[in-house]
Amino acid sequence: MVLVSIALFAGLWIWMTRYTMHGEGVDVPDVKGMMLGDAEYALEKLELVAVVVDSAYVREQPAGIVLEQTPAPAGRVKSGREIYLTVNQKQTPTNIIPDIAGNCSRREAEARLRALGFKIGPMEFVPGDPDWVIALKVNGREVYSGERVPCDAAVVLVVGNSGSDPADDDWTMDSPQTDDVEEEPVEGYEEEL
Repeated sequence: MVLVSIALFAGLWIWMTRYTMHGEGVDVPDVKGMMLGDAEYALEKLELVAVVVDSAYVREQPAGIVLEQTPAPAGRVKSGREIYLTVNQKQTPTNIIPDIAGNCSRREAEARLRALGFKIGPMEFVPGDPDWVIALKVNGREVYSGERVPCDAAVVLVVGNSGSDPADDDWTMDSPQTDDVEEEPVEGYEEEL
C-alpha cells in the first residue's frame, strides 16, 4: 500500500510539472515605444499573445504606438501568456463645449473650461458688458454650447470691454489671461468658410 501511494504521488508530481510547465518561461520583451504591429510580431515570435486593453492620447507620440505594457519588461512568464498593451489613439479626443457664451463672466468661463481639460487661448475683446463672455472661438470659428471640439485646441474667449482699452482694466494687470497657448489648427477640425 505504501509503495502504491509513493508511485501515485510520483506520477502525479511528474504530470503536474509537465502540465504547468514548472521552471519554464520566457523573458518579456520591452515593446513600449514600438508600433502596435511590430509589438505584436515581437511577442508572437516568443509565443506570447498581445492584447490591446486600453488606449490613451499623447499628442507628442504617433498614433498606434505602445504606451504601456503589463507584465513589465524583463519579467518571466510562461509561453502563451497574454501581454496587455495600452496604445496611443489615432484621433484627438473631443469634449463638449459647455453653455458659457452669454451666460458667465470671464473668470467663471476660464475655470469651467480648464476643469473640462480645455486650453485657453488669447482673448479677443469686443464692445460689450465688461468682463462678460460674448462668444467662444476655436481655430477662428465661433463654437456653440453642445458642440464637440478637440481637447487640445485653444479656446478663445470673446470678452466684452465696454469699448475701453482692455489694458486699462484692473483685472488684466494682476491675473493671467491665457495659458500661453498659441492658437494653431487642430487636425480634423478646420475652419468653415
